Amino acid sequence: QVQLAESGGGLVQPGGSLGLSCVASGHTFYAYTMGWFRQAPGKEREFVASIRALDSRILCADSVKDRFTISRDNAKNTAFLQMNSLKPNDTAVYYCAAKHVSAPVDRPYDYWGQGTQVTVSS
Repeated sequence: QVQLAESGGGLVQPGGSLGLSCVASGHTFYAYTMGWFRQAPGKEREFVASIRALDSRILCADSVKDRFTISRDNAKNTAFLQMNSLKPNDTAVYYCAAKHVSAPVDRPYDYWGQGTQVTVSS
């Protein structure tokens, strides 16, 4: 069983920065692709970014690619999402997720954290 726990959410002013962390336990972290998703009130959950297992190849949504950076530290079983130049429409609950490197690209993620709230407001 894989457990994921996000932290680092909070309230930030427009233009500010925030860093999220996702600590994983119960599996061989390096063999799992890690993703970040978000869900704003009244909207569907959307993909933000992912970092692949083994080669750390990164995918990023167009809406955040010049502002957000995903990374991972396999020694610490942790994935990160650094968010800069935040906008009010970045307000959402942010979730981290994991799936094994052997899973097909289009397979949904298997494991999810509980989410952390990010609010961008003046």
